[in-house]
Amino acid sequence: MVCGTASDAGKSHVVSGLCRLLARRGISVAPFKAQNMALNSFVTAGGHEIGRAQAAQALAAGVEPDVAMNPILLKPTGERTSQVVVMGRPVDHMEAAVYHDHKPRLLGVVLDALAHLRDRHEVVICEGAGNPAEINLLDRDIVNLRVAAEGRMRAIVDRVFPVEDAAAAFDYMAGSGKFGKVLLAF
Repeated sequence: MVCGTASDAGKSHVVSGLCRLLARRGISVAPFKAQNMALNSFVTAGGHEIGRAQAAQALAAGVEPDVAMNPILLKPTGERTSQVVVMGRPVDHMEAAVYHDHKPRLLGVVLDALAHLRDRHEVVICEGAGNPAEINLLDRDIVNLRVAAEGRMRAIVDRVFPVEDAAAAFDYMAGSGKFGKVLLAF
């Protein structure tokens, strides 16, 4: 799962690049983002709405965009309301608080869509949403850490530094050439 520190941090671009890289190496790959918020959508060949970013990622992967690549799409309709699109079909307009309470019922849809893609592709590159460490959203998470845990995704650890070497860890992170998490061990 590709995570970032905020929305618009570049996760979608990283997923597109990884999809293209793997596709060029002959690996069957597909993108996946459990929930996306976007005003505009892409309509799949099957007539389902998904986020345009996931459609572009599918094209980078050399595969047909599929509704399972973005099972939940939120299309803003006001300051705190969105049209909720589940598996490519509009199901309701909801205020943010109502949707937050509704999310646990959508976890099964998300995990089924992920399983569907995993059955059809060697690799599925998952994209998180926003910041996975937003503690106010963890109890109803259906996009980031809960999907990673229930989907049995493994973290990629690039390097571990003892806590005494925190300055060296920060210098390492400022450079290039790493892939994965950089950890401090206490």
